[in-house]
Amino acid sequence: MNAIDLLQADHKKVKTILAQLSESTDRALKKRSALLDELELEISIHTKLEEEILYPAFKAAGTREQDVMYFEAKEEHRTVDSLVLPDLKQTDPGTPEFAGRVKVVKELLEHHIEEEETEMFPQAKKLLGKAKLDDLGEQMEAMKASYKKEWAASHMAA
Repeated sequence: MNAIDLLQADHKKVKTILAQLSESTDRALKKRSALLDELELEISIHTKLEEEILYPAFKAAGTREQDVMYFEAKEEHRTVDSLVLPDLKQTDPGTPEFAGRVKVVKELLEHHIEEEETEMFPQAKKLLGKAKLDDLGEQMEAMKASYKKEWAASHMAA
């Protein structure tokens, strides 16, 4: 699978989870917890795929403009992974505070996804070409399978 297609499929999945999470009620504690776990898994793996495979190739093939885009995207990842998502996980899913934090996570991620899909990905297609994107996609599929196994093993033990 092409790297961009794989990442866009991930984006679609994350948007679906976010929509379900934001539509859930304060009483749907189990559902909210399960969706939050699924969101964390998808975001963690997706971030690693981008930061370890696509972003470095994009940055290396580009100019200063791509450097700026690269660092902005990494900073958006850091904001979600290090600040917003951990706060959300510490919040009681039965509270209005949880719903407010879900809304912020959703807005941040949708903004990030839109920027990638309308700016970074079209540039990556031009800079990297089909063959390179196909190769990166294969690497991503292998890494994704490996991370999902690791994640499952670490969460079974917990």
